[in-house]
Amino acid sequence: MREVAFIKQNKEKWLNFEKAVFNQRFKNPDELATLYIHLINDLSYAQTYYPKSKVIAYLNQLAARAFQRIYRTKRQETNRFLYFFRTEVPMTVYQYRRYFAYAFILFFAFAAIGAVSAAYDDTFVRLILGDGYVNMTLDNIQNGDPVAVYKSGSNWGSFIGITINNIYVGMRAFVYGIFGGLGTGWILLQNGIMLGAFQYMFQAEGVLWESVRGIWIHGAMEIFAIVVTGAAGFILGAGILFPGTYSRKTSFKMAFKDGIKILLSTFPFFVMAGFLEGFVTRYSAAMPNALSVTIILATLAFITFYYIFYPFMVTRKINPHL
Repeated sequence: MREVAFIKQNKEKWLNFEKAVFNQRFKNPDELATLYIHLINDLSYAQTYYPKSKVIAYLNQLAARAFQRIYRTKRQETNRFLYFFRTEVPMTVYQYRRYFAYAFILFFAFAAIGAVSAAYDDTFVRLILGDGYVNMTLDNIQNGDPVAVYKSGSNWGSFIGITINNIYVGMRAFVYGIFGGLGTGWILLQNGIMLGAFQYMFQAEGVLWESVRGIWIHGAMEIFAIVVTGAAGFILGAGILFPGTYSRKTSFKMAFKDGIKILLSTFPFFVMAGFLEGFVTRYSAAMPNALSVTIILATLAFITFYYIFYPFMVTRKINPHL
């Protein structure tokens, strides 16, 4: 069968299924599961006979949403909180995985711009970080403790204040996505350039390693989570700009709902990063290198696994056809 005929033959069925999935117009889970089987059969057929067709991406997305509906109604998952983090978030991340790639590429490109700009312009770091902060950091370096700034304040005060600030930054990165993703890009630009310039300042003073072994104890999880909220913002922006087969209002509602899931999933990581910054980073100067590196790698591995590898594992386990 030609692809055009295949699409024409099934288009009405897919559109009706799409509307039913979004509006939850099913009498019972069995009806949804039955229709889902038909959808998977169409997906398998398309993958076999039209491997380069755009219809595969469409059916993949529709199948992913249908699976979320099915598993949301299963009685075996009694704990809504665990279901959210174990299944719902990973499947949502998988569905929007390309937006995560966009966010990470942009953020680290901005960080590179910040580092290169600082390398070629002696005033750039002061422009970005401010004279007061730079002078304080230079004094700390001269005193032999480059990351002494993290010793200021109480443990609990630092933990709470830093956590609230990080969550605020993450919420802005998501909400600013309403401007077609440009606002989210601006947040990533600010934070990326700041990170690049900040780290280059230590490099220029010959204490890059001393800064890395301290800052990245909490920074690995904190920076990663901020970029994840950036991906959520891009999802929101794309829902407005590229509604696809949905109305713009419906597309926005779907993108907002999925983006909120991803934003909420970062809160535990922001809390953990705040805890590390308030209770652990301040003692990094006295730590053995092996301990600092272990903490950094462990936190980075944990959040990387959750947002990059685990979504593939969950989705492929639930639906081998995807």
